[in-house]
Amino acid sequence: QLQLRESGGGLVQTGESLRLSCAVSGRTVTILAMGWFRQAPGKEREFVAGISPRESTSYMDSVLDRFTILRDVSKNALYLRMNSLKPGDTAVYYCAATCTRNSGVFTRVNEYDDWGQGTQITVSS
Repeated sequence: QLQLRESGGGLVQTGESLRLSCAVSGRTVTILAMGWFRQAPGKEREFVAGISPRESTSYMDSVLDRFTILRDVSKNALYLRMNSLKPGDTAVYYCAATCTRNSGVFTRVNEYDDWGQGTQITVSS
């Protein structure tokens, strides 16, 4: 059974950086499409970044050039490196994954079968 566990959230100031981690168990990341989503209070969950099994990546426009999604096969983990954080990035961040033979990046919530519990990021102004 695939399990995901996020860590690395916290409270930071505008302009600072954070790195989120998602530990994966039950499947190897090389056969997973994986992504990071976020959900702010009162808003729908939205796609932030995704990576395909072949390591193609995709980002939402507002995080392009600030966030980087990457995986570590040796640690079977997914990461989201976030630079130049803004108050608008405040949300609960979720790691998501699904087994697939598709080579593309999944960007929709309903394309993912498994989710982590989420980790809070708060960016103060």
